[in-house]
Amino acid sequence: MPETDAIATPCVKLCSIEPLSGLCLGCGRSMREIGGWMSYSPDTRAAIMATLPQRLARLRAEARDCVPD
Repeated sequence: MPETDAIATPCVKLCSIEPLSGLCLGCGRSMREIGGWMSYSPDTRAAIMATLPQRLARLRAEARDCVPD
């Protein structure tokens, strides 16, 4: 039986789309990226994954800005 490579995914099983940005609060991907993930090349997935830490940091910072003191 041939060995297959697992497809890298940033999914953390916390799927919730933030309505203003349209990004998942768990992984930082857009709905389009989530839907197309399996069809993307490894290079495309890697490029998207490289942007996710910054996206998630921005989402968290914006969420903190919305909480009243």
